[in-house]
Formats: sequence, structure tokens, C-alpha cells
Amino acid sequence: MRAFAFAAAVVALSVAGCISSQSWEAVRVLDDITARGAPSDLKAATPQPSRTEIEFAVDGREHLADLYHPNQRVGARLVLVPGFTAHGKDDARLVDLALTFARARFMVLVPDLAGSREIRVRPADADDIADAIAYLAQIEPAGGDSRVGVAAISYAVALAVQATERPRAKQKTGFVVGIGGFYDTTAIVTFMTTGRYRGPGETAWRTGDPLPAAKWLFLGTNLDAIEDPSDREALRAIADRRSRQPNAMIDDLTGGLSPEGRAMLTLLTNTDPARVPALVAALSPPVRRQMEEFALKGRNLQHLKDRLILIHGASDRLIPYTESVALAAAVPDTELYVIDGFSHIDPMDVPLLGQWQLIDAVQAILSRRNN
Repeated sequence: MRAFAFAAAVVALSVAGCISSQSWEAVRVLDDITARGAPSDLKAATPQPSRTEIEFAVDGREHLADLYHPNQRVGARLVLVPGFTAHGKDDARLVDLALTFARARFMVLVPDLAGSREIRVRPADADDIADAIAYLAQIEPAGGDSRVGVAAISYAVALAVQATERPRAKQKTGFVVGIGGFYDTTAIVTFMTTGRYRGPGETAWRTGDPLPAAKWLFLGTNLDAIEDPSDREALRAIADRRSRQPNAMIDDLTGGLSPEGRAMLTLLTNTDPARVPALVAALSPPVRRQMEEFALKGRNLQHLKDRLILIHGASDRLIPYTESVALAAAVPDTELYVIDGFSHIDPMDVPLLGQWQLIDAVQAILSRRNN
């Protein structure tokens, strides 16, 4: 399947008459991403990057990260931010992606983020990402440019964007790549719970097919904001049970919920999109505050003008692509790529049109290198 996709992309470029060195490189990078650990043309044509675990400090704050060096001329520096994964920076898919970027002459820093490993929303991770940007900007300038890029996956897109607002990172950020990210937490909850979504300026609801476990993942990642320990325990058990069996009985777990816990459960079991804003307003102040802090909606993101590249699957069942459309509308001169047949973050088995769109997206990232 990967070999067929690679060949199809080559044929598409040939038919379109748009073969260039940049196009060929983008095809090889995309092929290497889908190859993961298997042989690829890019692997054969470039040195093996090095991966080194490092400790660094910014203003006395100590951090752990992996640094990937391309062992060839550095074209740009990139902080790669993982999404939710219990393996954190050591997730095999993330390691393969970092190695691909390194083969494409990016020096890549992958920070170790507690929220990623613990699969929970941790707003403080934005500060850790800002420190990673500030640190990477200090070492080995690429083509004389001291700025660095940031690439983030899924929920971490919001954290990465927020990191660029910090003074220590704002002027040092050259570009941001967001893959499958979101803009408005209320819109995300609406999609996860009711399957309804809409783009900027739309009044009519569209109907999607969200992953049944998505809303329970959302609950699990936000449990820290629930103040009552017994509510946290009961809601964690509900999330675990319903994520495995969407229609499982939970009556034995709901009887002791306080108004705070019941408000959260009512939101997650609601199926009417019109009720969502009121149900969100009924949540406890700590939960609402965390949702507001995590959202990008309402923030002044003008500093990212002409610096934002967004990639989103048209078939995403976790976060609808309209979230990237909304984020692009909030940032002038954003490059937006909605990929046909692309799911959340996995480029495997994307059809020909989607392959072509992915090549354009990869070219946009490669164009941010300095030499």
C-alpha cells in the first residue's frame, strides 16, 4: 500500500507537470513518514540522524528532552510537541516522525511533557514548550536565523500556540505547524457528544461520526479540574467503562455524584447541540476555567500572521476539520491544508487526491528552511 501511494504521488506530479526538486523532496519525506521504520528512498539518500537525551534549564527550570541532529547541514530548527501518549517523547510514531524531519535537515527537539505522558490537560505544558523554544533558539543557528519552528499534534496544537505567546518564545518562533488541532473547546465538546459541527459563520449544523470513546477521553483528560475526589473516582470509572463499551450500564456509579460531577456527566450524555452552551455554563468554575484556558478562541494571535501552517484530515473523527478552518480564519495569511481521506493524525491509506494535498502541505513545511 505504501509503495502504491508513493508511485501514485509520482505519477500525479508527472501528469500535473509540476515536478521540481522541492516536489520530489516532499514526496520522499511523505514516503518516509508512512514507511516509519522500514527502508525508504530518503533513508538511503541521507545520513542517519543522531538522537540524544538531554537535560536543559531555562531561568532555573529544568527539563528533559530528546535532541535529533540531522548530521548534515541544518536547514531549520524545530520543536516537535507530542499529543496524548503514555510513552511521551519515546512514542515510536513520534520518534519516527522526528527522524524523518531530521533527514529533511531539521534539528529537532522533542520535550518530555507531563501532560502528554499522563494523558491529561496540563496548561503548564505551554510554559515547558516555551522553554523548549527559547532553549533551541540558542544553539546552532540555521542559516543565520535564530528563530525556530514548532510542530504540534492534536490537542497539543493549542498548547504550542499558547507557548508562542510567552515573551521568551514570541520573537523566537519562526513558524508553527498544527496537525489535527482545535480552536474552540465548546465546539469540540459539541462534536464529541452530539456529532454536530459547523464552520465559521455557519448557522446550520453538519452531522459527523465522532469516535464513541472521544467524549470519555475528554472527560479523562480533564478530571484534575473536578474538585470532589469521590466525583473524580466515579467519573474515571464511568469513562473507563464507557470507552470500552459505549452503551454500558453506569447506574451503579452515578448515585453518589455531587452536583459538580452530575453536571459533567449531563454534558457528556447530552445529544442536543443547542443545549451544549448552557450545559458548559453549568459546569463548576474550575472545569470552565480549564476549558477557557485551553481554548484558542478569543485570543489575539496576530503575532502568528504568515507563520501558521495547519493540516487537518477531512475525515477526522476526533476533531472536525472545521476547527482548523476556524483557527485559520483567526490568523491572517495562514496556510491551511484539509486532506481528503486523512483521519486524525495517520497518513496511511490516504487516496490519490489526499496524497497530492499532503505533498503540498509537506512542501509548505520544507519551504520554512533557510538553506
